[in-house]
Amino acid sequence: MGSGVAVSLRNVTKRFGSVVASNDVSLDILDGEFFSMLGPSGSGKTTILRMIAGFEHPDSGTIELGAIDVTSMPPHDRDVNTVFQDYALFPHMTVLDNVEYGLKVSRVEKSERRQRALRSLESVRLSGYEDRLPNQLSGGQRQRVALARALVKEPRVLLLDEPLGALDLKLREEMQLELKEIQERVGITFIYVTHDQGEALSMSHRIAVFDNGRIAQIGTPREIYERPSSAFVASFVGSTNLFSGEAARRIAGREGVFTLRPENVRLSRDGDGLEARITSMQYLGAETRFHCALDDGMSISATEVSSEIHDLRVGTMVRLSWDPDAVFAVSVNDSA
Repeated sequence: MGSGVAVSLRNVTKRFGSVVASNDVSLDILDGEFFSMLGPSGSGKTTILRMIAGFEHPDSGTIELGAIDVTSMPPHDRDVNTVFQDYALFPHMTVLDNVEYGLKVSRVEKSERRQRALRSLESVRLSGYEDRLPNQLSGGQRQRVALARALVKEPRVLLLDEPLGALDLKLREEMQLELKEIQERVGITFIYVTHDQGEALSMSHRIAVFDNGRIAQIGTPREIYERPSSAFVASFVGSTNLFSGEAARRIAGREGVFTLRPENVRLSRDGDGLEARITSMQYLGAETRFHCALDDGMSISATEVSSEIHDLRVGTMVRLSWDPDAVFAVSVNDSA
């Protein structure tokens, strides 16, 4: 990852009627970074991506690519390319023709565009598929063709708008690994929009969590998950126990709002800790999630490795304990 800034946003605001889609957003994305914009539907992440691409223009603020102000520049003049969820491949064209198309429009000489297209297909592991039509490919292969077509023009920044959303879970997980490997191999800045926190956590160098048109937190996946800055981030990125009021005083020993991840709650039949009753269980394969109630009715969730669970059932009395360092104070202000 380089030390230069690939994309810089300063105080970017965008309104659609009475809706503020982007509210005074400032952000630097580095050269060679896999940067994800994560948030629920309507949080503003796609609007930011579209403004970087040039499909929308901010009402105020500036956008720079490198050191070039592109705020009012049309999309075709920006050194970016976009991969969409629906792939947008030409169904009547072969894989090779699809990948070459952008270079052909740019009047790149035939032998050069053929060479670059073949190299781009090789980078996404599709050598040998040049003569196939899109309907002869799997969903994952079509997605990789779309990626090759975007990469062949060698943009400074590649924008990816929910590109794995149409794939089934197993294929989506495989493509997450592929995308990360491709990004590391080609070294181009990837800006990835998703509402799937698992995708963002598994692939990104850094993540910006969006809420209501603002950035709630920016950090590495580990920082976002282990040290969320707000109640919103703690609850949106993964599962968590949130405590305030009397519950906070009982769990953390002081006033405030606190988060405690279920995997940090230890569950045992006896020993130290708070006594609780298991009220429900969720078998998740490798893990089992237990929902427990304390004597005052307060709820705490705990996650245990399924293979280590033996005689625990709904109604079983258990003891709950945790490392005090796992209880982390968060703000109630959902957007920074």
